[in-house]
Amino acid sequence: MLRTDTVRNILSWYEGETPGLKSNLSRLLMHGRLAGTGRVVILPVDQGFEHGPARSFAPNPIAYDPHYLYELAIDSGVSGYAAPLGLLEQGADTFAGEVPLILKLNSGNSLVGGSDQALTGKVEDAMRLGCVGVGFTIYPGSDHSYDMMEELREISLEAKSRGLMTVVWSYPRGGKVSKEGETGFDIIAYAAHMAALMGATIIKVKLPTAHLDLDAAKPIYEKHAIPREAAADRVRHIMQAAFAGKRIVVFSGGAAKNTDELLDEVRAIREGGGNGSIIGRNSFQRSKEEAIALLNQVMDVYA
Repeated sequence: MLRTDTVRNILSWYEGETPGLKSNLSRLLMHGRLAGTGRVVILPVDQGFEHGPARSFAPNPIAYDPHYLYELAIDSGVSGYAAPLGLLEQGADTFAGEVPLILKLNSGNSLVGGSDQALTGKVEDAMRLGCVGVGFTIYPGSDHSYDMMEELREISLEAKSRGLMTVVWSYPRGGKVSKEGETGFDIIAYAAHMAALMGATIIKVKLPTAHLDLDAAKPIYEKHAIPREAAADRVRHIMQAAFAGKRIVVFSGGAAKNTDELLDEVRAIREGGGNGSIIGRNSFQRSKEEAIALLNQVMDVYA
């Protein structure tokens, strides 16, 4: 398929990036059922690190097999598949070139707690596995947030010099951010903006609630009457914070939920101008048939 005008326009936003990076971004945007639309749905499977194997895969035991996860990404027609090093290695040869890959380079685990992540892969690994980009989590607000940002700075420079995209999971926590504020309207907008300022090619954030968390921000939101009651309005503001919508922003599918709840969120993302969803547990914890049906419903909304 020839690159569409929509994708050409998106690529034009990324001034200063190399032809190699734009080629890889184009590969992602031109793959799967949403090819050429400017929307993306990505399958992420990094939850084994964060939550442990049983909490991640016991609801659908075939998902313990890394080949199954590749097959789910390919058969469903999603835009890309993101995972840590071991999962991508176990299938990279068998499924080479069949789905764009994103190597998640840092991970935390629930045995340690806290708000930091270890580097668990390298840019060289992403090149070796034929990935289109690397993924990296930052925790704005945490005691380790500055260290994580500095790590991201170095990884981003190395990745971009080799034509790889950077996909930044920007998840606020700690510091002045309350627990409710982790998905607060003002906090998520701040997190998206910080990721854009760090040079993220694609920004991943959680879908915000209407809650305002920072005392300094509340009067500004109220004075300027920034709409926040409807989910689509909240998404619209997140896109505004991401360089006036000139950065691709995808929203986390979050904890397991029923189909109607998930599709309502997807409609709000679409109506607010978001670029798509990154849906993990809500897909791979279902049977393959159910997961493909759900992902097709999600992509139908975006299409």
